[in-house]
Amino acid sequence: QVQLVESGGGLVQAGGSLRLSCVVSGSIFRINAMGWYRQAPGKQRELVATISSGGYTNYADSVKGRFTISRYNLRNIVYLQMNSLKPEDTAVYYCNADIERYVGRRADYWGQGTQVTVSS
Repeated sequence: QVQLVESGGGLVQAGGSLRLSCVVSGSIFRINAMGWYRQAPGKQRELVATISSGGYTNYADSVKGRFTISRYNLRNIVYLQMNSLKPEDTAVYYCNADIERYVGRRADYWGQGTQVTVSS
C-alpha cells in the first residue's frame, strides 16, 4: 500500500510563509513526477507546482516567484515553500505523485490534503 501524508498547513497572515511537506511511504519501485495541487471552496482543483525526478520544476503563474517546490529523493519527500502568501492562496493543498510500484506499473497517488488559510 502506498500512502502520501502531507503536513505543514495552518493559518498565517498575508505576507507570511509556510512550508508544506509530503512523505511517500509503502512498497515503491520508483517515484516519477511529484507535485502540489490546491482546491479553494467552490473551485476546481488546480496545479500549483510540479517537479520531475530529475529536478525540473513547473509553476502556476499565480505562484511564480513566491513558491518553491523541492524534493528529497532518498527520503521520498516533496516540499512546497510558500512565501509572500496572499488571501487568494487559501485552499486545501494536495500532494500528488506518479509512482511505479513495480516496473512499468504507474499510477497517480494523492494525499489527504492539508488546509492553508491566509488572513488579510
